[in-house]
Amino acid sequence: MTEVELRADPEEIFQDFLKLDKYRERLSSMAVSGRTSLIVDFDELLASEPQLVQLLLEKPDEYLEYANRAAKAQLQIEEPECAEEISKVTVRFSNLPQPTPLRILGSKHIGTLVMVEGIVVRASPARPMVMEAAFKCKWCGVMSEVTQSGPFLSAPLACSNPNCRRKSSFEFIQEESTFIDSQDVRIQERPEDLPPGQLPRWLDIKLLERDLVDVARPGDHVSVVGIARAVAPTVPRVGRLRSFTLHLDTNYIDVESKEPEKVLISPEEEKQILKLAKDPKIHTKILRSLAPSVYGYEHIKEAIMYILFGGASKQFPDITIRGDMNVLLVGDPGTAKSQLLQYVAKIAPRGLYTSGRGTTAAGLTAAVLREKSGGMTLEAGALVLADKGIAAIDEMDKMRTEDRVAIHEAMEQHTVSVAKGGIVATLNARTAILAAANPALGRYDPYRTVAENISLPVTILSRFDLIFVLRDVPEKSHDAKMTEHILDLHRTGVSPVEPPIEPDLFRKYVSYAKNIKPVLTKEALEHLKSFYLLMRSVSETEGTPVAITARQLESLVRLAEARARAALRKEVTGEDAERATDIMKKSLEEVGIDISSHKFDIDIIMTGKPKSLRDKLSVILGLITSMEKETGMVDKERLLERLQAEYDILSGEAERLIGQMLKEGTLFAPRDGYIKKT
Repeated sequence: MTEVELRADPEEIFQDFLKLDKYRERLSSMAVSGRTSLIVDFDELLASEPQLVQLLLEKPDEYLEYANRAAKAQLQIEEPECAEEISKVTVRFSNLPQPTPLRILGSKHIGTLVMVEGIVVRASPARPMVMEAAFKCKWCGVMSEVTQSGPFLSAPLACSNPNCRRKSSFEFIQEESTFIDSQDVRIQERPEDLPPGQLPRWLDIKLLERDLVDVARPGDHVSVVGIARAVAPTVPRVGRLRSFTLHLDTNYIDVESKEPEKVLISPEEEKQILKLAKDPKIHTKILRSLAPSVYGYEHIKEAIMYILFGGASKQFPDITIRGDMNVLLVGDPGTAKSQLLQYVAKIAPRGLYTSGRGTTAAGLTAAVLREKSGGMTLEAGALVLADKGIAAIDEMDKMRTEDRVAIHEAMEQHTVSVAKGGIVATLNARTAILAAANPALGRYDPYRTVAENISLPVTILSRFDLIFVLRDVPEKSHDAKMTEHILDLHRTGVSPVEPPIEPDLFRKYVSYAKNIKPVLTKEALEHLKSFYLLMRSVSETEGTPVAITARQLESLVRLAEARARAALRKEVTGEDAERATDIMKKSLEEVGIDISSHKFDIDIIMTGKPKSLRDKLSVILGLITSMEKETGMVDKERLLERLQAEYDILSGEAERLIGQMLKEGTLFAPRDGYIKKT
């Protein structure tokens, strides 16, 4: 470390710097706002005093004290009355030029000023902490003050009264002691900074001033400037350990914008992005850039394009309408579902990938953990960490039922509510969800409804904007092309299709597009309106199923907005609306068609049962009710005969439906061959 020569006393240099108009105004405003801290831009100090900055980084304890004294002296010049009331002015430095990655923070950084970036995963409640403790001697009553450090309260070694000098019996006097507010926060590496296959590193942050406490909540992306400290943990009856733990004594904490446009885009890249957007075939280029190593699935890749760009969320005084989309892929084994999900988690500006069986409710939403001190803290889960990004959930059908319930609220309301262990909190989880599930019987059965094919509750199915079925059906020409594609991949080791947009630029393109808030044009509005009303009019006549609901209309708006965003357009055109209705139709054709009547029936997704089935169930229940009035218990054989004769329901189908109602608990069998309504 070279010795740096300063042109004058450090305090004088700091005071000269604080005479800039900008900082004089900030000091003057302290009198009005009641604040006791002054924020200084590190870049400005570096530009005017590079040598002082070097010393500040190497010996922050000493030089931060010079800065605080200089700020107090300057405040006495600007606002003498205010300076008398404030005992100490704290100077906080923002925007250090080079952040230190959490992964390389180590022993060489101890005692230096560093800036680390990460995501808040845990925050303790704010607690008062004693700095100057006042003790009274129980023998002579003389007061002694002890400056505190470390986790435990330390009493004086001996009484300060020269006539007493006893070494025990001190009483802690709370009223005479000096306290500050403190909070412990844990930050973790951001998902996008994590090297593949590595566990995320974390660091504890100590917030020791009122204006820093409660600034950041779990899920917030923060940059923290502070002094790296090493503390030896104390083990009872053993003493201090040789291995120390690192933490940061915070000087300044800045909650970064939660928008994914934090991805840094250079002016050259911005030019490239704008040039790409002007291309009339931009949507085709994007589709060809999405997972180029996965063959085919154009409509699925189109849905992934929409989920990446997303619609615009709307805030009203009474409700909030989400802009992010949820897409479910149901498919036979070996249809590249996991590959697509992992690709999306990698390319999204903020993406997380998680798989079914190893995922719990607390891991997805938020966990309440007990601290060593006995209190409770909140730790953010995957959906909170992926706020304003995409959560890819694989093997969703393998998740335990009680864990899957945790996703309901996040999918529709975009929040995560926790009420555990005395903590009641609501965290943001504005996350688009791309989920994949396998069919219940191993392969998708086209003769059964989607609800029968997937072991997912209808409450979750109804929250997906689009549901697609990936079926592995042998077809000569398609199979030949796919075989060539896969074998080429293995032979050359590179993707046979070169993506038109490089992955890094594509990621920045998505981030850039997120700033645009597209508005529906009259043409787009008319197209969506006519499609919705046409689908509804089919359902008007009595006895036909409901084809579409208002939930799908909102999905259509989101899809159209996402397509406009993909081309960086501020207006949603008729063409965008047309493509949105086309992909919605495709999704409904795959999952929303009643197998027996071959009509669109949204109730298959909303309730799990098509209208034709519900009608038959109500006929059977009605007949059982009338027969119960006559005989008390209903003879099953007699019931099957009457159903075939009067309602044309074959005995095999009737047996199946009665079995289903017995399973659901609507009916019960008091004895063999007889049934009754529950």
